Amino acid sequence: MSVMGRVMTALFSLGLLGLIAVCAVVVWALDHYSKDLPDFTFLKNYEPPVVSRVYAWDGRLMAEFAAERRVYVPIEAVPDTVKYAFISAEDKTFYTHKGIDFKGVVRAMLTNIQNIGTGRRPEGASTITQQVAKNLLLSNEVSYERKIREMILAVRMERVMAKDRILELYLNEIFLGQRSYGVGAAALTYFGKALDELTLEEAAYLAGLPKGPNNYHPTRKTEQAVARRNWVIARMLVNGYINEDQARLAQSVPLEVTLKQDRHDLVEAPYFAEEIRRFLESEYGRSGLYEDGLLVRTSLRPDYQIMAQNALRDGLVTYDRRQGWRGPLGRVSVDDWQEKLDDFNRPEGLIPEWSLAVVTGREGDVFTLGVDDGQSVRLDAPGYQWTGREARRLLDTGDVIAISIDDDAQVTLQQIPEVQAAIVVMDPHTGRVLAMQGGWDYNSSVFNRATQAMRQPGSAFKPFVYLSALQQGYAPNSIIIDAPVEFETGNQGEIWRPTNYSNQFYGPTPIRVGIEKSRNLMTVRLANAIGMENVADLAQTFGIYEEMPPHLANSLGAAETKVLDLTAAYAMLVNGGKKITPAFIDRIQDRDGNTVYARDQRPCPECGPKTQWQPNISVPEPMDTRAQIIDPRHAYQMVSILEGVVERGTGARLRSLGRPLAGKTGTTNESRDAWFVGFSPDLAVGVYVGFDDPKPLGNRESGSSVALPVFKNFMEEALDNEAVIPFRIPRDISLVQINAATGARAQPGDPKVIWEAFLKGQEPSAVGRIMLDDQGVTVMPTNRVDSDSFPIPVEEPSITGTGGIY
Repeated sequence: MSVMGRVMTALFSLGLLGLIAVCAVVVWALDHYSKDLPDFTFLKNYEPPVVSRVYAWDGRLMAEFAAERRVYVPIEAVPDTVKYAFISAEDKTFYTHKGIDFKGVVRAMLTNIQNIGTGRRPEGASTITQQVAKNLLLSNEVSYERKIREMILAVRMERVMAKDRILELYLNEIFLGQRSYGVGAAALTYFGKALDELTLEEAAYLAGLPKGPNNYHPTRKTEQAVARRNWVIARMLVNGYINEDQARLAQSVPLEVTLKQDRHDLVEAPYFAEEIRRFLESEYGRSGLYEDGLLVRTSLRPDYQIMAQNALRDGLVTYDRRQGWRGPLGRVSVDDWQEKLDDFNRPEGLIPEWSLAVVTGREGDVFTLGVDDGQSVRLDAPGYQWTGREARRLLDTGDVIAISIDDDAQVTLQQIPEVQAAIVVMDPHTGRVLAMQGGWDYNSSVFNRATQAMRQPGSAFKPFVYLSALQQGYAPNSIIIDAPVEFETGNQGEIWRPTNYSNQFYGPTPIRVGIEKSRNLMTVRLANAIGMENVADLAQTFGIYEEMPPHLANSLGAAETKVLDLTAAYAMLVNGGKKITPAFIDRIQDRDGNTVYARDQRPCPECGPKTQWQPNISVPEPMDTRAQIIDPRHAYQMVSILEGVVERGTGARLRSLGRPLAGKTGTTNESRDAWFVGFSPDLAVGVYVGFDDPKPLGNRESGSSVALPVFKNFMEEALDNEAVIPFRIPRDISLVQINAATGARAQPGDPKVIWEAFLKGQEPSAVGRIMLDDQGVTVMPTNRVDSDSFPIPVEEPSITGTGGIY
């Protein structure tokens, strides 16, 4: 054999040995790194954690609850533009390789060799399949061992899983910044759009994010973000997914994003959203809340929520200003005032509509201010006249204050109220809570005074004492003596002597007037006559209390309750005595769209899809399943009496609205709690005002001066442009004209005549003579009507009107 032959034989032998060695290494590596690989077969039916989303009544997004913000989108629903953008950016041979891009691996190895010693992160040339294996089965550790395990898994996955399934997992798992996982969530986060609404350039921007979302932040690093987006568009052109005209146009479009915090279509109702969160966590657990992708449709009306929040805040500001100016928030040097304001701790309760400002100078009655957004404004006398102080005694240079600037550029000095409050707006026919504000500002206090605070309702409870009397045969014109009374408390001979708010006594007075004028002595005397056990039973039936001690003091609202519960009780008065339960949620669906909870469970045999619409078929009516808890005639009598509170009593400030309205004020001892709870025919609203650490609201502050204005402001806006609907009158009610002062039938020449609602058969005689017992309470009328059974059959349909389902 020649020398050349021997050399070739030796080289061949060495090559063969080398090949055998490489094969042996590969076999060893496959055997070694295949040990303890995670089971990937579960990925066939894998369901990743998905964000739970809460929507308002009109379908607008209100809140999201998730460990990872993700909206799962099946591959069939992913637009081709989105798929092609990610494939072009991440793995152009995705649909042809078997899990590994060998050319890409070689290219990455050569690049890594060149980068030795530079400190650069090694390139991995990972395919989409490898990224799925890493994200769902392995860790983010940067090592060759993890890379080999990743490649083995990718090859195995490709053998048993369809390409579209792998791509679906990738598009729904990939992290794209802003706490968004998956393309569905990212489309909403960055552009406020559903996935199928994205433009070419928007899809390309998202496809450029997986390599490092923070490197391409749309506002902080706009130039890099646009360059990355345009690179993706160029790759789509090279791969044949778009033409040159599409690429040129898409690259020329500015990058415009609408991050979630900047979106104006989101509903801001944090107290309401937190109530939903607590309910979902209690019913479905933390994993169900944060991972199961629940879709929750609530009863919240965004327009009512804005009205309720504004009415509450305006009411608190008005009250707080009556208590006087408490001074500036602090002081800073006016040198470099912008920097000083930036470092100034923003006080709790400074709502977004208000700004921090520093006094930089004064000329006469006008202050010059530097505002935290950098502008300079002027504060003149109309903006601070509420303080009652002259300019020279009000502020000094360097004082830090809160201000608001309206649309007309008027600057107003503001003061963060120390008092708190709550408002609940409810559909009285269904119990659906339409709006709720649990305090001045959620960011400064998450405690919800509408659903969590237990406070004394005071006189706002009185209607249920009188309603109990109506059930026992009394009439609205029954007379009670308004005079001093005392009772033994049973506590070592201690005597309780209640008084009226005015500290005066008014003699024989009809029940109606006792409520209209909120007379304490009449209420206690009547409660003692009818028995507090009966009052307690009625209060529990209406859900005001779970268990009410039958103490006489509780007839004046001494027992604590919640704003939500008392509002629901008033709602049951105006709906005719039908039982309702406050509800915040209409429907809950799981991630697959199946309804797992529905508030409305009324049977409706005729409801459901129709094969063909026929105009002559009437709209089906669901059955009314609400329990009738009191005689609807007694409910209307109380509605009529509470309407008198607005016409002639402590709620007279509402008369100016010119609407059918009814309600009752409530003020506790030393004015520690102020209430107004009332309703129109189709809206029930409860308002409470008080300090969290109970203390007096101030001299002559009451439910009429503090809480009622909040109710009025809300109702004025909510009922604007709505049809005027009177309160509904049930059958077997007689309307009789009576003397408002005496309760007797009206006679010619009587100065104050009103219409009074009586049960048929209980109308007052023409003489109007009323007998009193030794306690000063009307003797039961001889024509008492038995109300143990309701006169209206349960199956008879209720009268309908706007605003309610029934």
